Amino acid sequence: MPRWKAFFSLHLRWSSTVSQALVLSIITFCVILPLCCHRLLYSYFFIKSMYLDSMSEEVLQESLHQGQDALHFWQSASTAVAVSSRFSDIPQHPELLVTVVTARRNEGQDFHYLLQVMRQLSGLLGSCGEVRCAEVLVCDVESGPQENQDAMLLENHFQVIRRPPQEQQRNKERINTFEREKRDYVFCLRKAWELVKPKNIIVLEDDALPKQDFFTVIKDLLSRRFALQTLYIKLYHPERLQRYWNPEPYRILEWVGLGLVGATVLLLTFPYWNPCSFTFTLSAGHLLFFTLYFMAAAELLGRHYLLEVRRLSPQLYAVSPATECCTPAMLFPGNASLRVADYLDVSFCMKGNAKDMVLYHMARTTPGERSHSVEPNLITHIGAYSSVRLNPSRPKLL
Repeated sequence: MPRWKAFFSLHLRWSSTVSQALVLSIITFCVILPLCCHRLLYSYFFIKSMYLDSMSEEVLQESLHQGQDALHFWQSASTAVAVSSRFSDIPQHPELLVTVVTARRNEGQDFHYLLQVMRQLSGLLGSCGEVRCAEVLVCDVESGPQENQDAMLLENHFQVIRRPPQEQQRNKERINTFEREKRDYVFCLRKAWELVKPKNIIVLEDDALPKQDFFTVIKDLLSRRFALQTLYIKLYHPERLQRYWNPEPYRILEWVGLGLVGATVLLLTFPYWNPCSFTFTLSAGHLLFFTLYFMAAAELLGRHYLLEVRRLSPQLYAVSPATECCTPAMLFPGNASLRVADYLDVSFCMKGNAKDMVLYHMARTTPGERSHSVEPNLITHIGAYSSVRLNPSRPKLL
């Protein structure tokens, strides 16, 4: 018998583990995962040509509906004295201060992102009980000729801070968008600290919608030892950048660990439950195959969806070294916000060196400074229309 026939007759029988591994891989990666994941936005199997436009439009319409609901909510709340005065009086030295940075949007005004965020925050704070989870401040950095109408609507409900007229005039000098955005951020950091001197500060951009467990997880993060020694904790990282195939070393370790655990558990299960009559054993070769199998399945499915399991408990949220992008939601423990303002002040921002990049490099190069990121995300980035950058006619999810 020719050698090739002998090889195939030996290895392509069902009793051969090579045949079993080949069939299992084909069924998993060519049938099951494509069928299950073709509508998952952050999966490799997502079919953009079929679903991206319709999903993007659906999200836009839902956000528009939520924005109009938030507008009606705050308009009707203006007559309710109890609601109006509940959040506007901020005591000195609060445990946690949430500062929401906002500016007027030239496009997408009907979405009322700021009003959505503030409605969500008011609901979360209202469910904290007798002791409020945090104090809330709105920092309106609009310096154009037109006023930020959403921020003005909230003045009856929250304390709103702005630059004095003289400083607004100075801020109108011709500078690039990234430097202006940085200066606005620094102003809000310093002004919030000067106003009430909080023990910890969260800075949210006005399109960062907090999740339902936002304050529960923040409280847990601040109770961990690392929070005393960090410059900042990022509360959001774009979902499209959360994949395992990434230059971040800790993700590679997490990826390999997931594969090893999955492979070990599966191989230990086979002696007790094996409906397909697999002949795999806990050998080095089979362990390697299933480790790679689970790693490939996890990456193709999408790490974003696996991270959602961590929402079961605040203690399950992962803390890791911070990544470069982005800054819609940041936690500054202690007086770290003042150090951040100083670091940003001495740097000039431009395209390719925005404030998130400046902070990332400062934390990595300054002795004694560290920065961290929490996963999964604690906010949803709802801002399809930017207030500082050019916008497409109909924004897409990807």
